[in-house]
Amino acid sequence: MQQRALGRTGRDVSVVGLGTWQLGADWGEVSEADAFAVLDAAAESGVNLFDTADVYGDGRSESLIAAWRAQHPGWAGTVATKMGRRLPQLPENYRADRFRAWLDRSRRNLRVDTIDLVQLHCPPSRVYRDDAVYDALDELVAEQVIAAYGVSVERESEALDAIARPGVQSVQIILNAFRMKPLDRVVPAAREAGTAIIARVPLASGLLSGRYTEATTFAPDDHRTFNREGAAFDKGETFSGVDYRAGVAAAREFAALCPDGVSPAAVALAWIIQQPGVTTVIPGARSPEQARANAAAARVRLPADFDARVAELYDRELRAAIHPRY
Repeated sequence: MQQRALGRTGRDVSVVGLGTWQLGADWGEVSEADAFAVLDAAAESGVNLFDTADVYGDGRSESLIAAWRAQHPGWAGTVATKMGRRLPQLPENYRADRFRAWLDRSRRNLRVDTIDLVQLHCPPSRVYRDDAVYDALDELVAEQVIAAYGVSVERESEALDAIARPGVQSVQIILNAFRMKPLDRVVPAAREAGTAIIARVPLASGLLSGRYTEATTFAPDDHRTFNREGAAFDKGETFSGVDYRAGVAAAREFAALCPDGVSPAAVALAWIIQQPGVTTVIPGARSPEQARANAAAARVRLPADFDARVAELYDRELRAAIHPRY
């Protein structure tokens, strides 16, 4: 699989990574055996970036990745985790001693001395402008607690604040055919600065797979049931903030634009990969088949007019509701 530079870290990562939120929680139960099967399939397909967080299943996702790696010592990939959501998201909680405590826990979970990449996990906007935060992260790099750091953001302004900081190696942001705003300013700014763009929620929580209807239901412990209005965390993390019924209708139109013989999910991932300035996309997978299909999207080539057709759909059906919010 094609690889691209992860910022200025000296690491290269596959253009399709694996998001592992679903291995921890909030997507229904996933057994250890099922999790290992997903990780196996991803690695066998050329994926060399696993993205996790310390709060995914209260560390379960990190621990599963560590256990899998112990069985696959030859896998020379990158594991990116996140920190900052083990306490209320208040600016005063983002300080050096808390970082050390969170990272010590993640290092135990991941069974490593140095974490490849840690990302601030969507903290309040003010945190991205706090010099002390970056000083603390730079010190952790110097001490080899972490090899590099980046940020995960909800909004354009937060991404731009982070990109302006020389130590920030990556920006993780929601980017998909139903959330196009990052293409306006964030992706070009990152490209100019040499900062990696990690595109998350690439299928709009599954909407862009084209498999859902207005009647589809999800498990009670699936965030697509309990967080549609932002009851548990930012609404934009669930269906990219798109109203579910409007999203199902738009997904039908998106599917109609796809080339014959290529699934909407593969097309949605390929569209992101082919945006100039995007480093990698991190879809989740709950089965080996999904993991392989996601990786295969790296080989999809889209028609020359596909960008324009997708933009027309977004502008007509979703821009007014989504673009101003993030």
